[in-house]
Amino acid sequence: MKVRYITSLAKLDGLTDDERRRLAPVAERYAFRLNTYYANLIDWDDPRDPLRLLVVPLERELNDWGTLDASREADYTPVRGCQHKYTDTALLLVNEVCGAYCRYCFRKRLFMNDNDDASLDYRPGLQYIKEHEEITNVLLTGGDPLMLSTRRLGAVISDVAHVPHVRIIRIGTKMPAFNPFRVLDDPGLLGLITETCGQGTQIYVMNHFDHPRELTPEAREAVRRLRQAGAQTVNQCPIVRGVNARPQVFAALFRELSFIGCPQYYVFQGRPTAGNEPYEVPIIEGLHIFLEANRMVSGLAKRARFAMSHETGKIEIVGADERYLYMRYHRAHWKDDYGKMVVALRDDKAYWLDQLTIVSGPEALLHPERRLNV
Repeated sequence: MKVRYITSLAKLDGLTDDERRRLAPVAERYAFRLNTYYANLIDWDDPRDPLRLLVVPLERELNDWGTLDASREADYTPVRGCQHKYTDTALLLVNEVCGAYCRYCFRKRLFMNDNDDASLDYRPGLQYIKEHEEITNVLLTGGDPLMLSTRRLGAVISDVAHVPHVRIIRIGTKMPAFNPFRVLDDPGLLGLITETCGQGTQIYVMNHFDHPRELTPEAREAVRRLRQAGAQTVNQCPIVRGVNARPQVFAALFRELSFIGCPQYYVFQGRPTAGNEPYEVPIIEGLHIFLEANRMVSGLAKRARFAMSHETGKIEIVGADERYLYMRYHRAHWKDDYGKMVVALRDDKAYWLDQLTIVSGPEALLHPERRLNV
């Protein structure tokens, strides 16, 4: 199927002239992109349609709120286009384009004119990975790697797979949701996955379904073919106001993903990224949504962890009582922090760790003024 990309609000038929006028300044600051496949999934008669809210700008994105690099990814970037935050995992930012742009994206700085985070020349990052034998997992991200041609993607995957200590290549993508025909209409992509897995390097496709309505028959078939080709498939997404911030929605998503062999891996607390205020949910509310959703599904559908990708590590949000919020380091940049508990005073309005009063935890949280740059 031929999918056409829409990069201007003026060409988006679902909007009124007044909406295009009011939203133009938002799209000028934070890039807008959509495609005809995904646009056809939206109920344009409903201004609160969750899929519309996921891709169509809101005026409140222009509020003075948050920072562009909320998790300080720049601090973990040894060479352009490569991040190394956790010992065994490195990221290669191989692209700065997506099939559509999620309005709540935490990496929207990549789509701005003065961006220099991503790099089409992945060789410096590849060399860094070769020099660090502790790296066993490489995540291809960006942008969306599946926006690359199969030939270009194949070159990246081949080069990474030939690094002896790399055993897993992850592909972070929303294309099965935004444009499943990228998978369905390209047998070469499936052949690339089969060949790579057959040679001993496992491919994990890290999908990004945010709402059950994205799991169309075409999307489900795309996931099935990726699995048939030899890839492992999982899903991860944040809690997003207006899109999925209800237990019933997440329960349906968890359930359907388990049925197609693409279980939820993480549920993320939204990062305090510039432009994202309309989509944020406080931590306590997010925890309630996550736990209530898990109450409604089977064990195989409740394998996800609810976590914050904080600058110091991936912090799992475990539970709360009337006084305290309880968390634990699921991943940590500093190896001594792994597994440590973090206890904070409960604050139902806080949306990020740095807004909480920490009662106990690692030194970097108790005394952030002493936190070292990495």
